[in-house]
Amino acid sequence: MLEGALAAAQELRGEEAGAARGGAGLARSLTIKIVSAIVTLFFVLVFNFFLFRVLPADPARNLARGTALTASQMAAVNRTYGLGLPLPQQFWNYLVQTLHWNLGISFEYHIGVSRVIGSALWPTILLVGSSTVFSTIIGVWTGIRGGWHRGSRFDKTSTAINNTLYAMPDFWLGMVLLIVFASKWFIFPEGGMHSFGGGGTGLAGLNDLLWHLTLPCIVLTLVYLAEYSLVMRSSLIDEIGSDYLLTARAKGLRDAMVRRRHAVPNALLPSITLIMLNLGFVISGAITTETVFSWPGLGLLSYNALNFPDYPVLEGAFLLFSAAVIAANLIADLLLTVLDPRVRQA
Repeated sequence: MLEGALAAAQELRGEEAGAARGGAGLARSLTIKIVSAIVTLFFVLVFNFFLFRVLPADPARNLARGTALTASQMAAVNRTYGLGLPLPQQFWNYLVQTLHWNLGISFEYHIGVSRVIGSALWPTILLVGSSTVFSTIIGVWTGIRGGWHRGSRFDKTSTAINNTLYAMPDFWLGMVLLIVFASKWFIFPEGGMHSFGGGGTGLAGLNDLLWHLTLPCIVLTLVYLAEYSLVMRSSLIDEIGSDYLLTARAKGLRDAMVRRRHAVPNALLPSITLIMLNLGFVISGAITTETVFSWPGLGLLSYNALNFPDYPVLEGAFLLFSAAVIAANLIADLLLTVLDPRVRQA
């Protein structure tokens, strides 16, 4: 009896030591990923600063737009936008102002870049966020059904459609839908976020917004769902032949139960990474789609700023896009570290 008690105590101590090592490994892995994200963000800050200061164009002459300026007037413009200072001082001011979310003054709009970006942020979140939700639900569902019934008529049809959509440029698809449903059949508007003169308030305004949102949302949903479906299908096919699924079937579990409880949760891990990364791109928007449909989001703002050129807006937008992708990548890494023990061990 005494030997049995000692063995049980040793086993308990071993389990506690293993749990402690597992917790320490998880904490170490999470710390490394967070520190890596911070270092990457700092590199983006430095790169962002120097990228827009090695361009050959003269911001003062761009602001003048063909107007002849004297040397003193050019110097005054440079002082106003902080361009006449030594480069190290410009870099220090840039870091301090960025930490306070002061991204400078727009060359085109002559107001703070933060206000310009803030006004375009909501339309982009509405458009790309809604399309991401729809494409995730439809794409993951079709990937699960096609991968579990590999070689079926549904699998062959959905895979062919997804391959076609995946290879299709979103701007081309947008122009086709505009020609068919806006220019020929006049079902949907040709662009913008609201009708001319507004669109009303209350329910009328909401209906007008959804009417303008439909076509660009369809375009992005079709393009994104193909990627989700193909990744989910491939991941599920890799899991089908695993030993743990054979064991689950040997225990007498139904096929639907094996798929729902065992196969799909493990196959979802690559899709979770892809979904989180694409959520990071929600902030950046879809430049080509927003430009085709004249949707007043960050994508169209970046396109117009590039044509002006409005360097402060481009600088602020690039920083925001990069930070969103880094944050989404960090969240995906943290989720995988918590959900998958194999990631912690690696």
